[in-house]
Amino acid sequence: MAKGKRTGIELTAYDDLFETDQSREEAALSKIRDIPLAEIDEFPNHPFKVLMDEDMEQLVDSIKRSGVMTPATVRMKEDGRYELISGHRRKKACELAGLETLKCEVKELTRDEAIIVMVESNLQRTTILPSEKAFAYKMRLEAMNRQAGRPPKDNLTPVVSDLDATRTNEKLGKEVGESREQIRRYIRLTELVPEILQMVDERQIAFRPAVELSYLAEGQQYTLLEAMEYNDATPSLAQAIKMKKFMQEGKLTNEVIQSIMQEEKPNQKEKPAFKDERITKLIPKSIPRGQETDFVVKALEFYNRHLQRSKDRER
Repeated sequence: MAKGKRTGIELTAYDDLFETDQSREEAALSKIRDIPLAEIDEFPNHPFKVLMDEDMEQLVDSIKRSGVMTPATVRMKEDGRYELISGHRRKKACELAGLETLKCEVKELTRDEAIIVMVESNLQRTTILPSEKAFAYKMRLEAMNRQAGRPPKDNLTPVVSDLDATRTNEKLGKEVGESREQIRRYIRLTELVPEILQMVDERQIAFRPAVELSYLAEGQQYTLLEAMEYNDATPSLAQAIKMKKFMQEGKLTNEVIQSIMQEEKPNQKEKPAFKDERITKLIPKSIPRGQETDFVVKALEFYNRHLQRSKDRER
């Protein structure tokens, strides 16, 4: 009797397991649906840019031919609308392709879970700008900290708390393949004013000098921008460290910033070879600084040969 009872329990457990697998599959399929683009809101403070480049053109063409192959990920908000977690490029491509809906998988996620999924999915991209990493790491680290609880009072590191005896920035570093110190450096970039941060994205300012410059106050950073424009140069690591040190000592005045930026250094840009706008506007922007004279000389030589051939034909 007892044996039969045990068998009944085992059969029931097996049936429940089978039904659970089947129900999970059906539930997953039921959560993939075409959602009107007008009902999908952007993710708040989304740190990743949607570029209108050649890749976007190819994605639009692909969607026009075959539709969206991989569903985007959204979550339902309290007001009944949807929040886009991953698939921002696909959503934009659908808009450009003239579609009215986007194939999406609807997931039940908290705000912090959504942040973590959003960052994870976008970090898989092949090209990521420093500013994108900076704000993405900051958002994800703050979400991880909230999940782990408030940091202890003796924790002096910004946006870092203890999690199972492991600092959350160490945990994040292991997940994304960066050192704890590199995570800290990227997050420092979020303290840069937008104009300087854009210069970092455009590789006009190197990463390490930019980290040091992030310690400067906002007004000092804008003074530095003016000094960079005036001297046609960007700070080296040594100069950035020097400015940070003067700032910490309360001695970084406008005059000091200008003086530091007037120092000669290896990355100093050469001054334009020509001041006449009639000449400079005819020189292609692709010509590197310092090679404008060679370009103009070659152009004049070509033109002189053309004039000589014309005279020869007239004879």
